[in-house]
Amino acid sequence: MDFSGETGAEQAARIAELNDRYRHHGATSVLTGALQDPQAGSLALVSSFGAESVVLLHLISIIDRKTPVLFIDTQMLFPETLVYQQELSERLGLESVHLIRASAQSLAHEDPDDTLHQFDTDACCDLRKARPLQQALSGYDGWITGRKRFQGSTRAALEFFEADGPTRIKVNPLAHWAPEDIRAYMDENRLPRHPLVARGYPSIGCAPCTSPVAPGEDPRAGRWRGQDKTECGIHFVNGKAVRKGVNA
Repeated sequence: MDFSGETGAEQAARIAELNDRYRHHGATSVLTGALQDPQAGSLALVSSFGAESVVLLHLISIIDRKTPVLFIDTQMLFPETLVYQQELSERLGLESVHLIRASAQSLAHEDPDDTLHQFDTDACCDLRKARPLQQALSGYDGWITGRKRFQGSTRAALEFFEADGPTRIKVNPLAHWAPEDIRAYMDENRLPRHPLVARGYPSIGCAPCTSPVAPGEDPRAGRWRGQDKTECGIHFVNGKAVRKGVNA
């Protein structure tokens, strides 16, 4: 279906219908349905290949390995993340993994010496992550995320389907999962953890802006430590990119 001419009211009605249809379904059923439901349109999974990413990636490998998987390489990721991405993609047999990067021209113009993150993290995230993702998503009607209700008060009422600005939707199959559900799924399916998790990184982003987390700290305390920032800007609320107050 073509949703390009859809009004805001029509988008809201379509999302409400999708949520009503799948309200009492589990994660696997929601993901399977979304990938096949004409009302959801064409979808891609956006994955950081981070601490909990393996759950959705494993589900995709079971449901449809040809599902497009978009991996944003900011070119400032930990080497361990890059190795994990390659090994996990091969192990799960994912057939359509796309590496997303900022253009060489943009990097040369806006961050020629790779120091932008030192004095403007928002601009760095926008350059290396948000804009490349928006461009990559231009060919899709929506994208699949790993967002969950337990990740913060702003997500306490997170639905399976939500708007992503005026043109796309987001699908959150794990919205109702708790931390113990994530751990149990990994254990039951013997899924490999990101190697940095065992070294004190429960939330993993770019190397310059991610630090280990001490026992008792919030799992995302190591992201942009010391800054009033908890979001890279790839998620939208009310049509605007969110940079704080919502966990990535």
